[in-house]
Amino acid sequence: MTSLRVWGQPRSINVQKVLWALEELGLPYERIDAGGSFGRVKEPSYLALNPNGLVPTLEVDGAAIWESHAILRYLFARFGQAPLHPSDALERARADAFTDWHSSTLWPPTRTLLVQLVRTEAAKRDHGQIEAARGQVLSALKILDGELSRRPFVAGASFTWGDIPVASAAQRWFNLPIERPSFPAVEAWYQRIRERPAFQRIVDLPLQ
Repeated sequence: MTSLRVWGQPRSINVQKVLWALEELGLPYERIDAGGSFGRVKEPSYLALNPNGLVPTLEVDGAAIWESHAILRYLFARFGQAPLHPSDALERARADAFTDWHSSTLWPPTRTLLVQLVRTEAAKRDHGQIEAARGQVLSALKILDGELSRRPFVAGASFTWGDIPVASAAQRWFNLPIERPSFPAVEAWYQRIRERPAFQRIVDLPLQ
C-alpha cells in the first residue's frame, strides 16, 4: 500500500487543498504539524524534503513533492478517476486553467484582504490596499461568474480537482467582514461546494 504523509498545519490554505484532495480520493494519510507556530520548516531534515522551507510537502513512499498544485495534479493523475479527474482532455485543461488562475488572479488580492481585515488590527489597516484588493477580487469574480453561468463547476458538469483551489480561496472571500456584491453563479456554485463533506471538514473553518 502506498504511504502518504503530509507536512503542514491544518489552517494553511495550501495544506487544506492537499488534505481536501486526499479526502475526496478516499486515501489514507498521515499529517505532521509543520509551518506557522509549529516551526520545523527550517530544520535541515525538512529542507531536505522541501528546499523552499514552506508547507505543504507530500511524502509518497519516501519521495517528496512540494508546491500544493503540483501535489494536486500528482494525486489526481495517479489515484483519480472521472469525474474527479476528468477523462475528457478539454475538461482537464479547464481544471488546469482554473488552478493556475487561482494563483495568478484570484488568490493574491484575496490574501491581501485576509491579512488586512482579519490578521491586522483595525488601526493599522491600509485602506488603500483594501480597496485596491477588493476591486481586483471583484474583477476576478466577474470572470468566474461568467464561466459558472455556463457550467455547474469550473471544468464542466461535475466537481473536479480544479474546483479545489478556487473554492479554497472563495471560502476566505465569503467569510471576510466586507461588503460583497452578488455574483449569482458563483454563489450557487459555492453552495454546491459547501455540501461536500470533505470541504466541510477540512476547509470551511473560521478565518484566522
